[in-house]
Amino acid sequence: MASFYTGRGDAGYTDLLGARILKSDPHAELIGTLDESTSQIGLARAQAGSGTTRDILESIQRDLYKMMAELAFVSDDLAAAYRTTSEDLGRVGELTDQLAADVPLAREFILPGDSLPGAALDVARAVVRRAERVAVGAYNADAFGNELILAYLNRLSSLLFVLARFEDQVAGVEPKTAKGDDSQ
Repeated sequence: MASFYTGRGDAGYTDLLGARILKSDPHAELIGTLDESTSQIGLARAQAGSGTTRDILESIQRDLYKMMAELAFVSDDLAAAYRTTSEDLGRVGELTDQLAADVPLAREFILPGDSLPGAALDVARAVVRRAERVAVGAYNADAFGNELILAYLNRLSSLLFVLARFEDQVAGVEPKTAKGDDSQ
């Protein structure tokens, strides 16, 4: 019976498509954080109360896998088939605007946790924000050249925030703010 593991990564290296790099390399860190992001988004999708949310999140997961494929290629020529595009960016912006038009958003910071689906989306948003920070570092270290990845991750965190409030609304709860209720 064949083994599931190869042992090739035991010494702290991993494969890109065209090179071996340290697992601590900014390039590998970014791909790993995107993997974590899509996994957290999958958890949120599994808990979502709305089919609209589930469909949006599945689409986003596909975008992130495409992004990871783009980043996995050392050659820009080979990565071109998986490139994050302005159309991807525009779609995320449009979805955010459409949802925000129907979801009341408080002007104060929102405390995550008013509904399970909303809280899962807030965690996904925080992980995507971390992926964005890692992407900025990797981009500035010349690990990749497609600056649309930075914009996409920034917009995605906004979409996840609005989706969390949408899921709170679907669950019939009003989000609590960090300001709190002074009457208590």
